Amino acid sequence: MRSLLFVLPLCLFASCIGDDIVEDYVSPTIRIQNPVSSLEEGTTYQFQHQFINNVGQEETVVPEWSSADEAILAIDQSGLATAIAEGNTNITVSFEDEFGEIATLTTSIEVGASTVVVEPTMRTGSVATTSSYPLKGDFVLTELPGGDLNLSFGDDYNADNRLPGLFVYLSNNPNTISGAYEIGAVETFNGAHEYTFAGAGLNEYAYVLYFCKPFNVKVGDGQIQ
Repeated sequence: MRSLLFVLPLCLFASCIGDDIVEDYVSPTIRIQNPVSSLEEGTTYQFQHQFINNVGQEETVVPEWSSADEAILAIDQSGLATAIAEGNTNITVSFEDEFGEIATLTTSIEVGASTVVVEPTMRTGSVATTSSYPLKGDFVLTELPGGDLNLSFGDDYNADNRLPGLFVYLSNNPNTISGAYEIGAVETFNGAHEYTFAGAGLNEYAYVLYFCKPFNVKVGDGQIQ
């Protein structure tokens, strides 16, 4: 029995050697942090953005903003939009990094009688194993009153309890926990359970990750939709 317990950590550790430099890469992305579905004619609205670079880290940048129809809605390079006339148009925010990679996002906006801010309070997804050990489950990430987050798993959740030092994280890079938000150690390996935590925003991260923390080995992930 002692030899089997010793072999498992060694195998997990060996699986990640030499992979960090290649696997840390992700395509850069840009997001609008305070989206709206409509703006009231004659008003202004300050858009905020978030840029995630090619290693999954948030980076302060000055992006380019544009409107498809400036007769309906104009937007300056600070992200300040002016609703000019009723109608529908698109705005685009983009940034080109030092390697020539472009992150871009286009969203549609209606200019009309009122301003409607999009305020989602829930996101969902499913985790799946990335190793030979069982790990799966659907999850819901919810913003609670007061700003805390709740990550809950349903009855279909299952993880192998032989995985040593298993922790769950939120991250913008599915390949590393560098810069990730550590939720905590996994204590439930089968069935419904949840985590409640503070210090992270609902739209701040793109993935739920499972790592064997002592060996820095990834064993599962799931994109947050």
